[in-house]
Amino acid sequence: MSPSTPRVTVRSLLLVQSDALNLGLEVLAGAEGLDRAISSPYVLKTGLALAGFDAYLQAGRVLIFGASELGYLVGLEAGARRESLARAFGHDIPCVLVTLGLEVPPEVLAEADRTGVPVLRTPLATPVAIAKLTSFLEDTLAERTIVHAVLMDILGLGVLIVGESGIGKSECALDLVLRGHRLVADDTVEIRRVSESVLIGTCPEPTRYHMELRGLGIINVLDVFGVASTRPSKRLELVVQLERWEAGREYERLGLDDRFYEILGLRVPMNRMPVAPGRSVANLVEVAARTQLMRARGRHAARELADQLGDRLRRARLRDAAEPPDPDGRGSA
Repeated sequence: MSPSTPRVTVRSLLLVQSDALNLGLEVLAGAEGLDRAISSPYVLKTGLALAGFDAYLQAGRVLIFGASELGYLVGLEAGARRESLARAFGHDIPCVLVTLGLEVPPEVLAEADRTGVPVLRTPLATPVAIAKLTSFLEDTLAERTIVHAVLMDILGLGVLIVGESGIGKSECALDLVLRGHRLVADDTVEIRRVSESVLIGTCPEPTRYHMELRGLGIINVLDVFGVASTRPSKRLELVVQLERWEAGREYERLGLDDRFYEILGLRVPMNRMPVAPGRSVANLVEVAARTQLMRARGRHAARELADQLGDRLRRARLRDAAEPPDPDGRGSA
């Protein structure tokens, strides 16, 4: 499925009542612009914009008015105040958020109604309001995609198991749960990119904690194995791609070369795992996770062995070159 980015409007901020936001917002003016879109999780808090440096204002970002910004406006003459506000509100900002429950000069409200830029107010202090709003928007605006896979927490490592339908991803996940590892999502995994280098996987709410097993049907892993067998989300750090075994095909034998699986523009370390009768896939996936944890600590067994063998060969060549030639050409006895 192609990546998507959810749309967040000013109106949606007013409707969210979760603990993640809970800003206690009220609309003071500019209600006609409640459908303006917020496209960035990072807020604007720059008094320079009110002092004439409004070029720093960026579209799609919430503008914060705290005590310093409102104090600056109150200190201006009425004409200068209106001019300053007209410049600031002339940019494509979705809304203005006033913190600390402060009183707002009437010119701010008048300009908001004229331009259709909502002015919201929260009783929270500026740092708290910014932290809550940024956290909520980072999660909500994160680019995301849906993949047909299984996501497991194996020894603290988020492992995405991918492969064609019917290859045994869910059965492998069940074996891993029986070994004490934790299921995040089966069949449908929602992955979102929350920063420049972090992918978080979770399960859509309707199917959370459920697993489909051919011959058994759908089971609730939380009910069957207990709370320690599941978790709601996990950072994705390794991909294991299950493939059907094909006779005569060359498979990785040494593991010297790194392979990657691209998701939302980020490359995740990957292992290709051939599946054949008699192979314990769960064992192999668990070992792949352990190996990745060792590589994250700077230990790469295949490369270390290759380096050791290379050193031995070099020493042998140097030793042979240092030995004097045999005049009889017969070598040593």
